[in-house]
Amino acid sequence: MIQTSYTDYQPDKFILSSGEPLLQPRLAYTTFGELNPEGDNAVLVLTHFGGTHAQSQYLIGSELALDPGKYFIVVANLLGNGMSYSPSDGLRARFPVVSMTDNVHLQYRLLTESLGIKKLALVTGHSMGGVATYHWAALYPELVLRAAPICGAARISDHNWVFLEGMRSILTSDPAWNEGNYETPPIQGLKNIARAWAAWPPSAHFYRDKLYTSIGYESLEEYLVSYWETTYLGMDANNILAQIDTWESANISDNALYGGDFHKALASIQAKVYVMPSTSDAYFPVEDSSVEVSFISDAELRPIDSKWGHWAGSGRNIADTNFINKQLEELLRL
Repeated sequence: MIQTSYTDYQPDKFILSSGEPLLQPRLAYTTFGELNPEGDNAVLVLTHFGGTHAQSQYLIGSELALDPGKYFIVVANLLGNGMSYSPSDGLRARFPVVSMTDNVHLQYRLLTESLGIKKLALVTGHSMGGVATYHWAALYPELVLRAAPICGAARISDHNWVFLEGMRSILTSDPAWNEGNYETPPIQGLKNIARAWAAWPPSAHFYRDKLYTSIGYESLEEYLVSYWETTYLGMDANNILAQIDTWESANISDNALYGGDFHKALASIQAKVYVMPSTSDAYFPVEDSSVEVSFISDAELRPIDSKWGHWAGSGRNIADTNFINKQLEELLRL
């Protein structure tokens, strides 16, 4: 069963990397299992773009790698996703740019100040959760024992940036957008961005083989309307843009610790790392992951051989999920 309940962590204050205060810092999270007396059996699972803790539990279970009987599992929502502090809480278009580094620093405070965690047995996540996993391993190398970024990257490529800017333009071109001060949601912009986005996470193979029929859709149009349009119509437009800002600016070396030295940041990672890109991912190709792995002292490239593109890491295809689960089981034995 999916655990939908969550808890809010609300520190008195939190200052962003930009120096701007986050006015209402609130991090939504849920947990499974119990922390051991040593505080070192914790697993951190991080959410993806548009996703919440409810969509990030497909590797958690008594018969799975992330067994609550063994581990204290924390699933943390990214800022801006509508669960943690987001534009929809009131600031709307005035919501500040929150970096992935900011997210990790706030999560660190939750884990250490509120939950009493001393070591992380594993950090993992898909997509933006994978991006956040890299940040955790670089920003807190002595805390993270193992890391498994799934379909992610340590910094965002120009290719990703161009894609995201295109999505931003599509959404904000709706006159109802009104510079983010809309009275009613920009429905047409949300529908348009949904259809444009649909070409990216699943691969060309996914569409060629009509794999959308395997997840319950009888036609391509039904899939576009019932999945993509419905998903984006259920999201707040300002929240979408806040997450785009976080994604676009992500870079493990863009902080005071590494001063922009990307290779130094990768080399600082002490964790045992299994990097799992999808062989058909348009966002984060295997070639990019192999370069990043080459600078991490104890990392292995474990590609997911899949037709599902970026979605290979999302829990939608059982064969891909079984592969990921197997890698995590192996990693946790090391």
